Amino acid sequence: MQRVLAVMVAIAFVLGLTAVGCSKSGAKSDKIKVGFVYIGPIGDGGWTYAHDEGRRFLEKEAGVETKYKENVPESPAAEKVMEDMISQGCNVIIGTSFGYMDYMENVAKRHPDVTFLHCAGYKTGKNMGTFFGRIYQARYLSGIVAGMKTKAGKIGYVAAYEIPEVVRGINAFTLGVRSVNPKAVVKVKWTHTWYDPAKEKDAAKALLDEGVDVIAQHQDTAGPQQAAEERNVWSIGYNTDMNSKAPKAYMTAPIWNWGPYYVRQIKAVKDGSWKSESYWGGMNDDIVRLAPLTANAPEGAKDAVDKVTKEILTGAQKVFQGPLKDQTGAVKVKDGEMMSDGDMLKFDWFVEGVEGKIK
Repeated sequence: MQRVLAVMVAIAFVLGLTAVGCSKSGAKSDKIKVGFVYIGPIGDGGWTYAHDEGRRFLEKEAGVETKYKENVPESPAAEKVMEDMISQGCNVIIGTSFGYMDYMENVAKRHPDVTFLHCAGYKTGKNMGTFFGRIYQARYLSGIVAGMKTKAGKIGYVAAYEIPEVVRGINAFTLGVRSVNPKAVVKVKWTHTWYDPAKEKDAAKALLDEGVDVIAQHQDTAGPQQAAEERNVWSIGYNTDMNSKAPKAYMTAPIWNWGPYYVRQIKAVKDGSWKSESYWGGMNDDIVRLAPLTANAPEGAKDAVDKVTKEILTGAQKVFQGPLKDQTGAVKVKDGEMMSDGDMLKFDWFVEGVEGKIK
């Protein structure tokens, strides 16, 4: 449940965004040892695997020692893990689940000389910052691929929880789909899971039974991809490049690239310039990407994606810019206007073209 509460308190996170750079810099430290606290196994092929790729990138690029602990529950056990890491010499702690927030805050107050980075949270302190990425940008691009590929005009989306983070992703994906295929629809099935390969695969099968010919997902497993491959249709992954999991179906995926962010933060700790912040970066910072398109992608998709990628990078394409209508056809964002970060972080409505309900 690592992100369920994260976006339910998104308003507080937005308030945190205003505090960027307000805290004092950390002390310079030549010897760095970084401890990573993970919600799941590094072999999940999704969320935790992506963070662990970032950890390994950090070791290589910054030349620092790291350690990690898998399957740490969002409970007082997380606090103990952080304390144990500090006792073993870690002077930077990175927590990759929202539910670690309060426990990290407790530990941070007890250890003012240690730097703490928390993924998806909103609480900051002099030695504790937060971070996340605008994955919706890459989701929009993946929607272009799906919209160009579907013949049925119906795309399935296996989704985790009815929270703003997931709703935002579905909406961005759907806007990408309809930018190239205005009559296509995106059908949503909720699983109320992050990591349950069997249940997520079954949800994809249910969508396939309804006639979709492309499967997308906001889950941490490749179960939906495998369902698509078994039915000889197409798929869009998430978190990491899932090509090896379903090579006959997979076309691309919105993916995380945590490594460069970790390197920047650790270099700042080293040289004493680190400051607490609430970071929400996008494709310009290379924290989110679209995975390379495979041979399964439709003809012309690469050119279309490359064009819109450039527009996102220059700011010409904002994804959630008006006019935007909801499922009922009501205008939610007027022509010429754009949703604020605050509105995006508390998304509670589907755009036109989505077939599904939010609770």
